[in-house]
Amino acid sequence: MNVLFLSPNFPPNFRHFCAALRDEGATVLGVGDSQEPELGDEVRALLADYVCVPDMYNRYDDLRRAVESLIRRHGKIDRLDSLNEHWLEHEARLREDFDVFGQRLSDLARNRRKLGMKDGFREAGVPVAPAEMVTSLDGARMFARRHGFPVILKPDVGVGAVGVQRVNDMAQLEAAIGAQPAPGTVIEAFVRGTILTFDGLIDRAGEILHCTSHVYSSGVMEIASGRLTMHYYSLRDLPPVLESHGRRIVKAFGVRERFVHIEFFLTGDGGAVPTDPFDPSAKYRALEINVRPPGGWSIDMMNYAADINLYRIWARLLVHNDASLKYQRKFHVAHVGRRHEIPYRTSSDEIRRNPGVAILHAPVAPALWRPLMGDEVFLLGDPDLDRLKQAIARAEEIR
Repeated sequence: MNVLFLSPNFPPNFRHFCAALRDEGATVLGVGDSQEPELGDEVRALLADYVCVPDMYNRYDDLRRAVESLIRRHGKIDRLDSLNEHWLEHEARLREDFDVFGQRLSDLARNRRKLGMKDGFREAGVPVAPAEMVTSLDGARMFARRHGFPVILKPDVGVGAVGVQRVNDMAQLEAAIGAQPAPGTVIEAFVRGTILTFDGLIDRAGEILHCTSHVYSSGVMEIASGRLTMHYYSLRDLPPVLESHGRRIVKAFGVRERFVHIEFFLTGDGGAVPTDPFDPSAKYRALEINVRPPGGWSIDMMNYAADINLYRIWARLLVHNDASLKYQRKFHVAHVGRRHEIPYRTSSDEIRRNPGVAILHAPVAPALWRPLMGDEVFLLGDPDLDRLKQAIARAEEIR
């Protein structure tokens, strides 16, 4: 089997997907925007062949020709992926051009556009925040009058907090939109709540092979704009309503042989936000779906939490259609991202010497990740959530 991996050297932990593919017997081919020496010895050794396309994001024809050259040398491409939001459209175009199994552009119209997502959520019977495309300033004013302030402006197609803006009053709205709205701008009612996710790996038949949930300290917009200390942690048990919503969404979007990362708002009645996701008053509104793994070191966290290897499990699924997996979520695992400029009470060395819980990893964050994920990262784990929360609070406490 020939598997083409786009950008095999970034994110840095995704090289483990390439390693797992090779170990399962696949011929792993690579195309990326890094020169071959920049891949590093480990990644280069995993690839049977590699082509550098310096501007493959903006020059699709160059990317296509690179794939053609690999096909001439190695034969038909059986699978193609990057598992990275940045390349999803390029993947879909290549699959259509070379008749490769997987997501097509028509799928992205639903699972990458914010308004397309909401249509899918409604089809699944999952509540969403009201939203619409901004076609005029008057239309935006009417939306704000109906739903009240604050409102959120965001691109219909976007990643994370890029281009997302909270608008608190009419003057800010008018200034943000101006006389002519930017094409593809969505206005959305603001939802007060905690972000929880439904994260999983879906097999070729559309069945969920593995799933978990993560609870976030803040939204990406607040973290990035305020340079906040951030954390998120996994749950050992999933709230039944959240799991039901996640499973219905996976079916509604027809996800096959892919990871999925679905974000929800945990809300309550009357604007109150429950602190316990298992609270009977807890309500969930779907925020967005990403048909790729959760970002950062989340795959590693999921591996630690259940003592599994999702890199290998994904590769077995692609190469052998092996959908066998038994697992138990044994640990809660947290990502704590600290900021260089914040004076923490507990030093990094103290955390390493006496974390209070297990330190599973202290990875070096790539520069591109630091605005959201933190300048200094600790992955912490413990079977007991209260003990893990105490360790998180200690790492985040300011002098």
